[in-house]
Amino acid sequence: PTTLLIPNSLFGMGNPLLDISAVVDKDFLDKYTLKPNDQILAEDKHKALFEELVKKFKVEYHAGGATQNSIKIAQWMIQEPHKVGTFFGCIGKDKFGEILKHKAEEAHVDAHYYEQDEEPTGTCAACITGDNRWSLVANLAAANCYKKDKHLDLEENWKLVEKAKVCYIAGFFLTVSLESILKVAKHAAENNKLFCLNLSAPFICQFFKDNLMQVMPYVDVLFGNETEAAAFAKEQDFETNDVKEIAKKAQALPKVNTKRQRIVVLTQGKDDTVMIETFPVLKIDPKNIVDTNGAGDAFVGGFLSELVQEKPLDQCVKAAHYAANIIIRRAGCTFPEKPDFK
Repeated sequence: PTTLLIPNSLFGMGNPLLDISAVVDKDFLDKYTLKPNDQILAEDKHKALFEELVKKFKVEYHAGGATQNSIKIAQWMIQEPHKVGTFFGCIGKDKFGEILKHKAEEAHVDAHYYEQDEEPTGTCAACITGDNRWSLVANLAAANCYKKDKHLDLEENWKLVEKAKVCYIAGFFLTVSLESILKVAKHAAENNKLFCLNLSAPFICQFFKDNLMQVMPYVDVLFGNETEAAAFAKEQDFETNDVKEIAKKAQALPKVNTKRQRIVVLTQGKDDTVMIETFPVLKIDPKNIVDTNGAGDAFVGGFLSELVQEKPLDQCVKAAHYAANIIIRRAGCTFPEKPDFK
């Protein structure tokens, strides 16, 4: 039985995006100079990409955004009570925004969006090519308009942060509102709560490393995959490519809340997950893999679902592997009705 959880125990804040996914050809990737298995922010040259994707290929729409995905998966793993997961982010007053609201409700996540009409709801083009590679192009739009003073600081919203035991923010949000992240991170450190961050993408480690390193002293649990870990190690002059060594060095970085040692969790796709000790992943037959795009978000969601219940770390990793294993069999970050994780 689960430790009795109260609503809003798990807080997430990030970029709520509507994923527009399609299987594309190599010419399409080349035309927009997209690298496989990469995540980037849309620039002017990508504007036409979104239109062409919808016109030329068979697209599917899924509610997305890394942090929101992880909170949804955590809620799905927990099942009852509803609304253990809270999510904050910014959307537009439009059809896509309505879809995101509806999907969050369906997933029993307590989503409180800052709604504004300057910018439309953000989208993410997920361009999938054969052999299960994908390239993500995020057009943040409204997601980039999140404002601390307009939303996070409001009493009824901040109350929800105060209810949380565990806070999770994907590194992607470092490009949007550093001050919002720092407010939550400091609150967590002062109240001995768990603050979790994801490296999210190589470009975060490279081009937003000042923001990243302002938040790092508050990070209790750091997530990343091997590509992000390598980019992080390079930027931090760790002088190693060994994932275990990178984990140890990241763990040793300065930390504000000394009551807790930092936990670093680095995934390596089908290879073992490194968390200072190493955990084998569940094996999966490659022909059952439909879409690896949501796997990282699902991994975090599974991990958080046990962390918020104060379960031991090996159990957190087991749940993480279970969730990722389920998600890669399905298109988009979607899941069956109920988990059968023990």
